[in-house]
Amino acid sequence: MSTIGQLIRKERQAAQMTQEALAAAIGCSKPQLSLMESDQRRVSPDRVRRIEAALGIEDGRLAGALQWDSTPLTVRARVTASEAIAERLRNAAKRGESLDELYRRGELQQLLDQCSPNVEGPLPGARQIPLINRVAAGYPREFTDLDYPVSVADEYVLCPDVTDPDAFAARVVGDSMEPGYAEGEIVIFSPVLPTPSGSDCFVRLLRDNETTFKRIYIENDGRTIRLQPLNSAYPPQYVDREEIGGMYAAAFVMRQVRGGE
Repeated sequence: MSTIGQLIRKERQAAQMTQEALAAAIGCSKPQLSLMESDQRRVSPDRVRRIEAALGIEDGRLAGALQWDSTPLTVRARVTASEAIAERLRNAAKRGESLDELYRRGELQQLLDQCSPNVEGPLPGARQIPLINRVAAGYPREFTDLDYPVSVADEYVLCPDVTDPDAFAARVVGDSMEPGYAEGEIVIFSPVLPTPSGSDCFVRLLRDNETTFKRIYIENDGRTIRLQPLNSAYPPQYVDREEIGGMYAAAFVMRQVRGGE
């Protein structure tokens, strides 16, 4: 099946609408729409509904494609196998072949075996979390993914008990968050979690799209955010709330257990 991005591009071209026109209709920029159509940027359900409305799509086929994209790989493999089996049975019926004939030739057993394909995939309850660029624990670094959320990445990690569809992971760089977090560890962040004072957060600064990983504290004036390293060797950083493009709370940390050494 085509990806959601490929389908959006196909439907837009079929409607003879330019990227500029569709982007304006759904309230985003042309570069953002281009990233969606090339599957480099996650498309939210709300945005899919806006695209369908702008293109006059009434049967919900884009929304269905989005749901298919979010279906676990193991489930998709079984659905695809079942559809292939149904197609072969339909073709056999058109040729006038009975199930007895298929059984005698051994084809029926082959079809039954395909009902349970041996597909490697995530365990039930585990989500594939996109691992985005490294996040500097010492000092902010460029946020190369351009914007959040991003659900297309070169690497994914599996994590159980994560239900937030916009969760993402980043690998820690530097030692300013030690001893709580070591360099190289993977931290999973969830935008649906609250970020009260004292939370460990992935922070995106509007200045040059920099990001950093720090414990955040809201100062008494309510406007100033203190980005506090856990390592006392590093000084805190103070930023105005208006300079922050997003704060996303840490939900899990994935680390190697070094027992018995």
